[in-house]
Amino acid sequence: MIALMDFVTVIGFDDIIYNFQNQGLQVIGDWILLLILFVIPYELIVGHLGSTFPNEGGGLTSWIRHTSGDKMGYITAWSYWVISLPYLVDVANSTVVALGWLVNGNNSMQDKMSNQMFALLTALIFVVFIFCQHRFANSLQILSILGGGAMFVVTILYVIMTVVYLGKGGQVHTQPFNIGSFIPKFDMKFLMSLGLLIFAMNGSEFIAPYVNEMKDGKHDFPKAMYLLAVMTGFLTIFGSFALGVFFNAHHLPSDLKMNGSYYAFQAMGNEFGMGKLFLYIFIITQALYMLAQLAVLVDGGARIFLSDTAKNYLPRFLTKTDKNGLPINGYWLTTFICTVILVLSATLPTMNDIFNQLLNLNGIISPYVTSLLFWAFIKVRMKPEKFQSEYTFIKNRTFALIVGWWCFILTIVAATFSIIPIDAQAFSDKWWHMLILNIVEPAFMIILGIILPLIAKWERNKNK
Repeated sequence: MIALMDFVTVIGFDDIIYNFQNQGLQVIGDWILLLILFVIPYELIVGHLGSTFPNEGGGLTSWIRHTSGDKMGYITAWSYWVISLPYLVDVANSTVVALGWLVNGNNSMQDKMSNQMFALLTALIFVVFIFCQHRFANSLQILSILGGGAMFVVTILYVIMTVVYLGKGGQVHTQPFNIGSFIPKFDMKFLMSLGLLIFAMNGSEFIAPYVNEMKDGKHDFPKAMYLLAVMTGFLTIFGSFALGVFFNAHHLPSDLKMNGSYYAFQAMGNEFGMGKLFLYIFIITQALYMLAQLAVLVDGGARIFLSDTAKNYLPRFLTKTDKNGLPINGYWLTTFICTVILVLSATLPTMNDIFNQLLNLNGIISPYVTSLLFWAFIKVRMKPEKFQSEYTFIKNRTFALIVGWWCFILTIVAATFSIIPIDAQAFSDKWWHMLILNIVEPAFMIILGIILPLIAKWERNKNK
């Protein structure tokens, strides 16, 4: 259950599509390198920290609070919660796109629908979802099983059908298709894409608040991380390989990031003479998967923010929970911030531009905050006598610290280069527009994070 819930937040078929458009077949080499040099250490570091603090409900917030103090705990809680919000907007956007494909059977929604209607439907998805999450106590677990399980199964199906297609003599659409095509080029484009690559494979710590709900969290949580690493490696490497078979990596559609997953299953159906069967299987799977992501990200993120942050830094209304223990006002604050981000991004010319900019925004803010996870690991390993764990990632303390610092520096570098827009011609009007949004939207989140403690301080003074 933990591995499937985590898989929903870490990787999906869309994540492969996004980076395939940025890098082409070279992304396979990128995935392999990052799997070895980042993903496996990252997910086992999460396992180590989860085993070190098995009874804490705040996840990363708890880890930082115990290692660096209450104030740093609040900063981490706010930062980690707020970075999930652009991705929540992206997920809600993707849900609207999935519904458009379900109704129309094609990509015509982006031509028929205005940016304003797209934004309105995205906001409506939030409201309906939060109502259902509030009313149905077990919706998180149900959606995680259905969404995570279904997405992993259809990805395996896609890979299997690719092997069958090649076995019957099918043509590979990307040429040349050899080992040399998979080797990454370490150029400026690679650096600009690195943040989105890391964003595609991070998020496993979102599940940490549930470690204390496991029967034997300190032993079983690391096992879930091992399983997650295997699932992530399979999906990224073989999924990208399959895309290179059905798509010409040198001539990709401009809207591939928004509609590429649907094009992929539509192309496979055409190659096998099965019409839109595979397409509609994926559309339904995608809708379930996106709803599962909303469930885990909204609930898990709110728990991280509210469950273990020093109360001095938060207004009281944010800590209110309903009869099911859900932080309902935290949900509504989530909706407000997501709406502001969506309205700002809706100033871009087209729906495809909105989708791409919101997606790339995640590649900026997410790696910055993920670096805090490695900081917590470094602090824990520097004081082994104080922070003891049943599971130890790398028993040699010096080597463990080297790995921790490597991951910390890598995420900082990736986030910084991702500020430069990758989906617009350099120095064009659209490029400048996207660059401004890449700076303004994170600034809005930071300012709001400063305002909340000031409100809490005002409440305390008023009570006195």
